[in-house]
Amino acid sequence: MQPMKLRRALLKEMSKANTVEIADSIGANQADFDRLMAIVLSDDNKVAQRAAWVMSHCADSYPWLVEKHVEALLLNLRLTAGDAVKRNSLRVLKNVDIPEIHMGIAADLCFGFLNSTREPIAVRVHAMVVLLNIAKRFPELGNELKQTIKAHMPYGSAGFKSIGRKTLNTLSKMSGGN
Repeated sequence: MQPMKLRRALLKEMSKANTVEIADSIGANQADFDRLMAIVLSDDNKVAQRAAWVMSHCADSYPWLVEKHVEALLLNLRLTAGDAVKRNSLRVLKNVDIPEIHMGIAADLCFGFLNSTREPIAVRVHAMVVLLNIAKRFPELGNELKQTIKAHMPYGSAGFKSIGRKTLNTLSKMSGGN
């Protein structure tokens, strides 16, 4: 899909049907996905939000399309203020294998999101799952993640508590029940 055609399709309407249609037209085509990612990473917040939703749908079916964009997504998470872009970027990152070289920045960003009560719940819980995935590869991170989740549980929403309990259970199993 050509860049202007993609942009017009994204601006057509904000609906799940339109999002799925665009994601289906991109399919497993890396070049089309790369064009979509350029929009996700752009400064045009309205189009970036819509493109991020499409990115998330594409990554559900073809997670390997995201691999070459992990570093850019992390940098964008550091710089972006758009909740929809954050939410969808973290949703994608929780389902891809973050290269070890980028895990430090991913962990720092995700702990920041998890600890910020100003972040929407969806951003915080997706960050929690990204951190759990990192802790599976670096178990020494598990204790810090446990303490962080426990500190926020009394004040968390039902969604936060639900994912928090599941994450704590997984961390407990990883550490032998401690």
